[in-house]
Amino acid sequence: MLDDTLLDDPARLAEADSAGLLRAAAMAGAQVRATAELAAELELSDRLDMGRPRAVVLIDRPGVSRTLTRLLAALLAPSCPVPVVVAEVVPSWIGALDVVFAHTDDPGDRELAASLERAARYGASVVLSAPSEGPVAAAVAGKGILLAPRIPVPPELAFPRGLAAGLLTANALGLLISDVQVLADQLDLEAEKDYLARDSFANPAKALALRVADRVPLLWGLDPVAVAVGEHAAHAFAAHAATVCDVEDYRQALARPALRRAAQSGGAERDIFADPDDPSGDIPTRVLLLSVRTGPATDAARYQAEDLLPGADVIAPAEEIEADEIVRAAVLALRFELAAVYLGLAAGSIGGAGRFAPATA
Repeated sequence: MLDDTLLDDPARLAEADSAGLLRAAAMAGAQVRATAELAAELELSDRLDMGRPRAVVLIDRPGVSRTLTRLLAALLAPSCPVPVVVAEVVPSWIGALDVVFAHTDDPGDRELAASLERAARYGASVVLSAPSEGPVAAAVAGKGILLAPRIPVPPELAFPRGLAAGLLTANALGLLISDVQVLADQLDLEAEKDYLARDSFANPAKALALRVADRVPLLWGLDPVAVAVGEHAAHAFAAHAATVCDVEDYRQALARPALRRAAQSGGAERDIFADPDDPSGDIPTRVLLLSVRTGPATDAARYQAEDLLPGADVIAPAEEIEADEIVRAAVLALRFELAAVYLGLAAGSIGGAGRFAPATA
């Protein structure tokens, strides 16, 4: 049962957050800075000064690795002059002209370790974001570049570190232009907006948590980058709030008639007289239209989606901050992470002391 009063009680929130997840999530900017500092110390740019690679392979492992590699691929796709391949293991055709990037928080992932060892053996350049101990790190020792964490956070909150490592790799290869210092600053600003002492009406993450509470969030992207952010949001909601989301490109989402009808009627408020235990009742939904990119194509998609789904919420970071799409995507991802933690604390799916307990006679 959701205790929404918890969200506007900082003392109880802090008590409930016994694992310190809110603080860990708020260190997103620090994760980015620490990763950039380590990359500079290891001379990442010089070591990847190899000219244009034949291909960039993004290794997709369980956890936030999956969502950050999808986001990196979406960011690279429009203008990348080389093929970008997303795969669970290093492809058999890997060679000396290729670059492999992987992120994991599982130092004992032996399948990944064997895959990276093979990539290094065949001469590929390997950049690994992972803990410094275990088989995965050992697989690239002396043969690749290891960006180990300097800011300890739970694995489900390591997205900013992995994203920064991937962006720095793309920068070094000349495939993308991203200012990670600006990214870190904007993540700090978002964490400040979402601070636990700020009331729900002034806290974007708390407001977002309340919008999706007791509903099935339909996270429908208006552009490929937004879809990738939606995938990370779904991971965060599942990890912290035990909430299942639907994530899709909005065109594909609307091609499913039954869910489309549910979405078009899901914005209505719930019937307070309805029996909550009645299995025949419709499950309420909340459509969140996510928009990261700007331009005519995105504007047209938003116009069409809002016309077909008049009750949908549109979340477009470009309306709040002046930044490139990389920063907008990362800021939105952080907001969803914090919203998921707030929702999990209020619903009791995470946290300890501080939960609301009804009075008994």
